[in-house]
Amino acid sequence: MNLQPKEILTEKDVECGMKLGIREGLATETMNVMTTGAFLTALSLLLGASNLQVGLIAALPAFSNISQLLTIWLVKRYNNRRAISVLFSVLARIPIVIIGIIALFFPNSISVQFIILFLFFNFFFASMAGLSWNAWMKDLIPEKIMGTYFSRRSGYTQTLNVCMSLIIALGIDYMKHHFPKLELDVYGSMFILGGATGLLGVFLLSRIPEPKSFLGDENVFRLFVMPLKDNNFLRLLVFNSFWVFSLNIAVPFFTVFLMKHMNYTLSYIITLTIISQLCSIATIRSWGIFADRYSNKTILSICAPLYIICISAWSFVGIYTEFISNFALLIIIYALMGTATAGINLSLTNIGLKLAPRKEAIAYLSVKNTITAVFSFIGPLIGGLLADYFTNKHLNIRIEWIAPNMDKVFRLLSLNQWNFLFIIGALLALISLEFLVRVKELGEVEKNLVVKIMRSSIRNNLKDYFVLGNMLNWHNHLMAIIRKKKPENLPNEIPKQV
Repeated sequence: MNLQPKEILTEKDVECGMKLGIREGLATETMNVMTTGAFLTALSLLLGASNLQVGLIAALPAFSNISQLLTIWLVKRYNNRRAISVLFSVLARIPIVIIGIIALFFPNSISVQFIILFLFFNFFFASMAGLSWNAWMKDLIPEKIMGTYFSRRSGYTQTLNVCMSLIIALGIDYMKHHFPKLELDVYGSMFILGGATGLLGVFLLSRIPEPKSFLGDENVFRLFVMPLKDNNFLRLLVFNSFWVFSLNIAVPFFTVFLMKHMNYTLSYIITLTIISQLCSIATIRSWGIFADRYSNKTILSICAPLYIICISAWSFVGIYTEFISNFALLIIIYALMGTATAGINLSLTNIGLKLAPRKEAIAYLSVKNTITAVFSFIGPLIGGLLADYFTNKHLNIRIEWIAPNMDKVFRLLSLNQWNFLFIIGALLALISLEFLVRVKELGEVEKNLVVKIMRSSIRNNLKDYFVLGNMLNWHNHLMAIIRKKKPENLPNEIPKQV
């Protein structure tokens, strides 16, 4: 198989590569649906994973980003991104198949420690392949249609994710209810099938042509130090690192909380995840338009507080025993989380690209990914330790009404092992916003002005922006309460021009 890059690609080569890229994306997404997310967490809990082990599994994808420095060296050394991406993609998928084989045919030998070991190699090699793939696709896809192409590719993969996740969750719940002894066999089969589909994706990947790239002679370690001398980029790194650390204390344990404390089945959990994904898909275009028109930092200052409110709202899940009340609250939380996540991820990616000089972009982004990966790795581990510490600890705040004909207790707040975790994560994330203020972005527009303009746009385009509603200014009230001052009264008139 010839994996050498070509000096010149014809229009037919590019068109063929783009079609293969979509097929490869669907194969890879199939693998990811079967072997990551809620299904991986469910398998870990089935094998008796502790809170620390769940946190470690959640931390592995982020920690594996440290391998990207090695990828830069390999790309500069061999100048063959396709070969590097194909090789490490194969090495990443083989551990997935091995986990499935052991779980299916040697169930007595499978353990959480075994899964963690092989997942480490899976994520480590996948991260190496991913950075090489990004650089490869950047040169292959024409810049004028890059946004259209990747949005179409993302649309296909997200649609596949939604459909497959729900079908698989219903199937697992059925097997768990009627044939509980076969539950581990189901997960083993999923990993084997997922890994095999992933290897099919690697075959499709190997057929995508690669244009030859021209690289400089800079020293890799010198490239790594360069972004750290950029004060504005360093401020972005501080905010981003503190932010991901705060979120990863709480977010990886949402599924664990729903399964262990709320006793939710996978079908309900996947349904909530799908709601979040749909809201993300529905709003990401709007966030992109406003980010381009105003600034990414402004979008962050809107979405980040909204996400913090959602994390805090988890403390109210489970206060009452009614299933409908809790599930309705979770639907609202997941919908707003999906909306906020779309804006946060888009803005963090774009602001990193915007602050990185064109010639040193790969070095800046690698440094950003590597440093934030360390904090993303530490967060879930701290979360797991905190979850163990708060075991059997409770804080209840309630109001009791006593009358001759009625004795009623209203529960306002009930914190247990997991709720403490969510409150701590939300508070730390709120503190991290102070670091965002120090980041400077060219073309930055004052936040309150953008909120007013967005509200006007939403009212005029209610059909397109119905998900956003009046949530855009919630964080103003939150910060006003914390700082003990009244929020600013915003004028009703919206300026016609900015």
